[in-house]
Amino acid sequence: MRMLGFIGSSGSGKTTLITQILPLLRQRGLRVSALKHAHHGFDIDRPGKDSYRYREAGAEEVMLVADGRWALLHEGAEDDDMSLQAVVCRMAPVDILLVEGFKMAHIPKIEVYRPSLGRPPFYSEDSEVVAIASDAAIETDGRPALSLNDPVQVAGFILAQVMALP
Repeated sequence: MRMLGFIGSSGSGKTTLITQILPLLRQRGLRVSALKHAHHGFDIDRPGKDSYRYREAGAEEVMLVADGRWALLHEGAEDDDMSLQAVVCRMAPVDILLVEGFKMAHIPKIEVYRPSLGRPPFYSEDSEVVAIASDAAIETDGRPALSLNDPVQVAGFILAQVMALP
């Protein structure tokens, strides 16, 4: 499965960019999934709901199923392998998986970079960054510069460059 990472500082616009390009890739007939790394714990379940009660009672996995949608909640130990490779194998194959976060993963990445945030870019330290999407003119060390405000351009880059990778 082809994977493309999106990395950048918090608040740079990674999620916004992904939600803008995802439908553009789907319009081209690609099957696309998304995976997001959360730096803090999260819970999609609510106290009082049956699924929450199952987890609280000790179920290792709880699956929620409704018409056309399902979710699998898995309770693991803190030392479980949560590497990109370990979690991707649980997903159904698609044409391209858009990965937010996992900046240390060895996959091609687009860095979303806003100089106005005052943080240094990652691309100068990461040879796997294949392009930089920014809202300002910046030096990109020879990598393609994409406009953060032009999701059509970013989707075109993905179709032309990333989908051509083995």
